[in-house]
Amino acid sequence: MTSAKHRLENLGVLVVDDDPKIRRLVATHLGQSGFEIFLAANGEEAIYQASLHQPGVVVLDLDMPGIDGFETLSRLREWYTDPVIILSATDQEQEKVRALDIGADDYITKPFGTEELAARIRAASRRAERLESAANTADPIVQAGSFKIDLPARIVYREGEEVRLTRTEYDLLRSLAVNAGKVMTHRQLLQSVWGPEYGEETEYLRTFVKQLRRKLEEDPSRPKQILTEPGVGYRLFTN
Repeated sequence: MTSAKHRLENLGVLVVDDDPKIRRLVATHLGQSGFEIFLAANGEEAIYQASLHQPGVVVLDLDMPGIDGFETLSRLREWYTDPVIILSATDQEQEKVRALDIGADDYITKPFGTEELAARIRAASRRAERLESAANTADPIVQAGSFKIDLPARIVYREGEEVRLTRTEYDLLRSLAVNAGKVMTHRQLLQSVWGPEYGEETEYLRTFVKQLRRKLEEDPSRPKQILTEPGVGYRLFTN
């Protein structure tokens, strides 16, 4: 059954931005798109509103007075498990990676289109719903193009045939699969697969992603499922 929090109709969205013009613009458009909107002008108010309303998605500006977006995100992630989409005036990779490492699910650079934001919110909510469903399913299967991953059995099939993966290859693929559709940073993947002391060894990822693509993609030189986010990390595109 679909969680009420993640049904796209009347989905609760908390918009956090210190600029009242942006809050009004986003609230008006998202409200017209069928979302239930909650507003906050700073980090402290965002944490309070999130705890009060339990929104399905938080849209969070990074550059705010007082508690900035990074600190707000960090505090939210102590208990809030639903998607957070970052708004930022800069497109610096370092800032993007930092936000994703703390726990953001997506990142949009200002100025942005309200239609694009609405689409990102819907996509984030659908991903959260799929992950919630998979967590409550005895036999979760992740389908990505011509291959599928049987998570409980730790088996991968391509066009119906079992694919033999090394332990590290499988662990990397699993980390992408359980976060399907979400950008996973280099650091997140390295720490998930190799351990908390890793974070800078991006050559490990390049090597194993290349091996996975060779075994799973129809055309490894033009991957359609295991995608690179330049300077940030990787994500698994599913059906």
